[in-house]
Amino acid sequence: MTAPHGARLRVAAIGFLNPAPLMWDFEHPPLDQALAQRYRIDRMSPAECALRLESGEADLGLVPIAALATTPGLRILPGCTIASKGRVRSLLLVRRAHQPLKRLRTVAADAASRTTLAYAQILFHQWGNPAVSFIPHAAELEKMLTIADAAILIGDPALLALEDRSHRFMRTGEELVYHDLAGEWQALNGLPFVSAVWAATAWSGSLDEGIAGDLIRSRDHGLAHIDALAREWAPRFPLPESSIRAYLTENIHYVLDEECVEGMRGFFRMAAQFGVLPQYTPPF
Repeated sequence: MTAPHGARLRVAAIGFLNPAPLMWDFEHPPLDQALAQRYRIDRMSPAECALRLESGEADLGLVPIAALATTPGLRILPGCTIASKGRVRSLLLVRRAHQPLKRLRTVAADAASRTTLAYAQILFHQWGNPAVSFIPHAAELEKMLTIADAAILIGDPALLALEDRSHRFMRTGEELVYHDLAGEWQALNGLPFVSAVWAATAWSGSLDEGIAGDLIRSRDHGLAHIDALAREWAPRFPLPESSIRAYLTENIHYVLDEECVEGMRGFFRMAAQFGVLPQYTPPF
């Protein structure tokens, strides 16, 4: 895959903590300067990544997998993913303890990822509450709980909400239940929770194996430098290095292996079954 007239490829990257290992070579020597000659990186929310590819404003993006069913022509690059095979910590459904899942009427949802919303819609069908309404809202837990029965937090705001859990209870005395959506998904369906993959737009023609190689190499180098990433990210928000290290090594899975492929197949099958997304079959 090469950009027209030698231009750099426009890359839509997610600005959260969880893709940090995938981006290692693009941000660190010795390869960052060489890669900057071939790629232009812009960081944004997962949903915005999908929109950039859909509108043609990006050539390559780390997209929530739901976008594959709604944006014709996107092609998955092999090797990398953002997934979880256990608890993920950064995808939460938060509800008041006295309101069970079957009785929730409204959920304020961070619109940062359409995929997380799709997973949540499937889960509510499986929980016997398909009529629950989702209200888009900025990722502010207190405000979300003033307008809805529950809230969905994604990415860094979810991690911070978990970190603040005991302090919030001390401040308010209100008991909340924090559902880890990846854990709930796996408990019900026995499948990994696959959030995002690298995808390219249709205009690019045949995929250049060199680009997939760049992405896989960057991931491998990032996974070899988790301690350095934990040190870099710790000053950016109030999480200790140990918590960041555990998140990147124990909660997030970065290899698009056969188990994750099967997880994607199951997600798209159920999304179509419940009318959450159009029919889509992953091309592998």
